[in-house]
Formats: sequence, structure tokens, C-alpha cells
Amino acid sequence: MVETFRAYQLIKENDQVKGEVRELTEDDLPEGELLIRVHYSSINYKDAMANMQDSPIVKEYPFVPGIDLAGEVVESSDDQFQKGDKVIATSYEIGVSHDGGYSEYARVSSDLVIPLPTNLSLKEAMLYGTAGLTAALSVNRLEKNGLTPDEGKVLVTGATGGVGSFAIAMLAKKGYHVVASSGKAEAVDFLKAIGAKEVIGREDVQDEKIRPVSKQQWAAAVDPVGGKTLASILSKLEYNGAVAVSGLTGGVQVPTSVYPFILRGVSLLGVDSVYTPMQARKEAWERAASDLKPNEQVMETILNKEVGLDDLSEVLPTLLEGKSLGRIIVRL
Repeated sequence: MVETFRAYQLIKENDQVKGEVRELTEDDLPEGELLIRVHYSSINYKDAMANMQDSPIVKEYPFVPGIDLAGEVVESSDDQFQKGDKVIATSYEIGVSHDGGYSEYARVSSDLVIPLPTNLSLKEAMLYGTAGLTAALSVNRLEKNGLTPDEGKVLVTGATGGVGSFAIAMLAKKGYHVVASSGKAEAVDFLKAIGAKEVIGREDVQDEKIRPVSKQQWAAAVDPVGGKTLASILSKLEYNGAVAVSGLTGGVQVPTSVYPFILRGVSLLGVDSVYTPMQARKEAWERAASDLKPNEQVMETILNKEVGLDDLSEVLPTLLEGKSLGRIIVRL
């Protein structure tokens, strides 16, 4: 390992938080069985929140954010991993209470790491990142609940975000008729290019007044939004429909009733990508590398841009503005 390496670190001085690229040494790294030379990371909403002045994510400074990382094992004290192994580590406490992926080197517990699946590059793994993993977990849950392409239309909300984009692409790869919902009129071409058959506005999903049950429109839905959007989806699912929910950007309160569940047999499927058990995590990653993997053109379309450590202080705040399409990855 080199004597020093670069990392994007959040520091706090005089109650002011700022992010800057600094030279660190191995002694600056936290504990863990694996030392990884990080090749790629990615940018998620949680990473942007970590970068805020009054961050609800970071509790102690200095701190290296980045909830995703993919790279090559340099040192291992766990026999499951050898020097040279290519690996992925996402979520758990990485980039939250344990230094994350915005660093040329990272040390993490081997319990948080999976081998890079066959047919997936390190770059592709971080194009997915936690967002792609969440999308794969969502599709997996819906299909285990009985969803098949001939059941009907599948709605995806928050369609231009990371979870939404990959959910659209994965469902389209499997032959589903995908309806994408977005508040960005300029995103229609992007959404159709990644697999959406129809594109509708947010107002077409969420009525001004949410009824207990409404006209049946979708066989299933992937919803990374939550709140009133989720309540509206539940009221419009077809009989025995299901929604996989993974987000709360629309709020944590869901103003619904028991009617969709007892009158139409609707299922609400929660999707967690933070503490997902390792077996389910590996299954989702294997599917992301095989039957759910979009073609190369779609992957390139979802890739918004590739940035370096020096770009993070400028790029991270833009994610909170909700203006980006697809995914941003970080090359180290």
C-alpha cells in the first residue's frame, strides 16, 4: 500500500462543515478485516445529506462519506477473501457511522462485503450501487409475491432517480409493461430510452383527494417515494396487486385505510437495502448481473456522469435539488 492516499473528507471547524480532498494514511482508516483499493463509488441521496451543514447522517468528524464502494482486496485477515479479489460493499453503516467509499483505500468488516458477481465490472457495480440493489430487491419481492409480465402494467414512481431508473430498466428487461411517473417533463425521452412504455406526471398518480379505493390501474408498483404518493398507489392497484416501497422522500405518513388490503387483497411490500441479510443481498446482486441486467446502451443512458474526488464538493449538493437524471458514479 502507498504511504498516503486521497480521500474526500468532511471536517468541522467553528461549527461549519466543509468537504475537501485530503491526504490520509493507513492509520486514518477504521478497523476491519479487509483493506480495499477502491476503484469506484457512487452518489446517492444519503451521500448528499451527509454533505449538509446540519447533516442528519454524520455524527462525528472528520468523516469520509460514500455509502457504496467497489474495488480490489489489498489485505485480508479473513480466509473468505484473498488479495486481488474484486468486491462490493454497500450500505450497512458504511458512509454513515463508518468511513465510506470516497477514498482511494477503505477498510471494512468482511461481513459487509460480497464478491463481485460474474458478468459485472466494478464500474457497473457502482453504476448500480445502493440504488440498483434497491431496485433489484424491489423486483425480486414483487416476483416472489406472484407478479409476472402478463399480470398487467407496473408503475414506477420517482422514475428519474437511481432506484426508479433501474427499476424501469430491470422490469423492461423482463418484459413488463412499465409506466413511469415523473414530475420532470423534460425526462420523457430518457425514461422511454431506458424501457418505459408510458410516461405520466405525478398528478396522474396522486389525486388532489385520496380516496380509500379508486379506479384500478396497475398490477404492481415500485415506489421509492412514500407518503401521499404511496397512499394513492394503494388505492389504484388492481385486485391482488402489490407495491414494493423503499423510500420516504414524499413523507413518512401514509394517509390510507384498510380498504385496499381487505377489499382488493392488495399487498404492501417493504424493501430495505441497508440491513438486508447477506443471502438476500447476494441473490439480488446475482440477478442484477444476470437476468435483470439491462443492455449496454441502457446502462450508458442511465449513467449521468462520471466524476472524481475533486468534483464532489460541487456535485453532491445538486442531488438535493432533484434535477439529475439517472446515476452519477465516482472514479478513484
